[in-house]
Amino acid sequence: MADNTLDIQQNVGDVSGDFTKSITIEAPETTVGGGDVAATIEFIEKIYNYLPELAFATVYGLAVYAAVLWIRRLIKRD
Repeated sequence: MADNTLDIQQNVGDVSGDFTKSITIEAPETTVGGGDVAATIEFIEKIYNYLPELAFATVYGLAVYAAVLWIRRLIKRD
């Protein structure tokens, strides 16, 4: 099972008499790998790619907030 698929086998006993059911699930052998490390590195790379967009959105939000405060001050001054 190199492709990490789950193998489920089902055996059903004599249906006319005592009905028994057993399910056997074979787990693949545990391997020590770098799955968590690779996932962490991939996550950090994705966040790093979004930093310019996040910075632009932050600056844009602060500019809109400053414009709203300035307009409120102009309206209250009159």
